[in-house]
Amino acid sequence: MTADDSFGRLDDDDYPAYTMGRAAEMLNTTQGFLRAIGEARLITPLRSAGGHRRYSRYQLRIAARARELVDGGTPIEAACRIVILEDQLEEAQRINAEHHRTRPVNPPAAA
Repeated sequence: MTADDSFGRLDDDDYPAYTMGRAAEMLNTTQGFLRAIGEARLITPLRSAGGHRRYSRYQLRIAARARELVDGGTPIEAACRIVILEDQLEEAQRINAEHHRTRPVNPPAAA
């Protein structure tokens, strides 16, 4: 899927609006760092029609967290795994909270 194909189907947080250069500048990192976390499959940027990487705000938040861990001395592969696990935990907690909101307060008694 290219960035052009996805227009109109993604919300602002997921829209691939930032070039690799701009993303690196915003994160105060290098393009090589963004390539490395892409190779580690932490994020997969969409591609423009010309094949250039484009990043969303959500991906930039994920990359910023990985950068924070790497700056603290965590190897990049481990940082990527930590961020993936943190993201999975957050999603599981969101699903659990939703389940608790929709669960009946007093389930019917067994007959």
